[in-house]
Amino acid sequence: MVIARVPTPPKASRHVTSFLQMMSVERGAAPHTIENYQRDLEILHDFLSSKNARLETATTENLRGFIKKQLDSGYAPRTSARRLSALKQFFKFLYAERIRDDNPAISLDSPKIGRSLPKYLTEEEVNALLRKACEDTSAVGLRMSAMLELLYACGLRISELITLPLSAFSRQSDMLIISGKGNKERMVPLTKAAIDAVALYRTQRPEFLNDAAESNWLFPSKRARDGYVSRQTFDKELRNLAASAGIIKKISAHVLRHSFASHLLDRDIDLRSLQQMLGHADISTTMIYTHLIGEREKQLVLNKHPLAKLFNPEEQ
Repeated sequence: MVIARVPTPPKASRHVTSFLQMMSVERGAAPHTIENYQRDLEILHDFLSSKNARLETATTENLRGFIKKQLDSGYAPRTSARRLSALKQFFKFLYAERIRDDNPAISLDSPKIGRSLPKYLTEEEVNALLRKACEDTSAVGLRMSAMLELLYACGLRISELITLPLSAFSRQSDMLIISGKGNKERMVPLTKAAIDAVALYRTQRPEFLNDAAESNWLFPSKRARDGYVSRQTFDKELRNLAASAGIIKKISAHVLRHSFASHLLDRDIDLRSLQQMLGHADISTTMIYTHLIGEREKQLVLNKHPLAKLFNPEEQ
């Protein structure tokens, strides 16, 4: 473990130095975290000084005023939340060390952090990716084509994809049987493109097996410790394929899962059906995609509506 060197804060007290040393030595905090906490406590120190208060004697109202100023000054909720975390840790330390007989930060609430919208590819980008994958007729290329078709056809998680057993296709040829989180089983319809891609890949599947060996995995690997292709191998091959297809967005298996969901919503699939296909335990998780569609429609109005410039006078 690398222990961060803790510089002496120029503005704060010896208690801040002791706190940072504790975070480094006892908690194993990274140097970057130590630097952020030091900076955050110095900002708090300056705020309290302007109110004729000190770190060691700050009240709950002092701290609420500090958090409010962070939000009013335009800092992102995530930044304000990190600063609140720093001061909570600090005052918890002062209380534990009996430097204070109370903890003024214990009742403070974190600012709400909006949930980020999922990243996705357009239908044109997905088609470009799939077309590029089809150009490689090697065993590795056929495997990647099959994996991509399954990801996009079924909205799989990467863990579900790489651990697919051969038996997933054994009951109904047009349905995929998936064992998801909590070993909950679900069935998702397969597209003809996915069925054909898997059938073609299976003609080359023995290339990924050791001599005279067999495997229960659909995507076995000779080298992988678990016996199936690793997510690191898939991620590397996917990034290379995306680059060769001219896709500049950051891409991953989860991006394709998001693309599957958003494209189905574009075609008015009901949320309950989408929830079942994605394997979400709670429909509120599925509903994040409705916000994605809403944002897309908002941008369409702002950019394409004939009265858009009335809403965006700076663009005139």
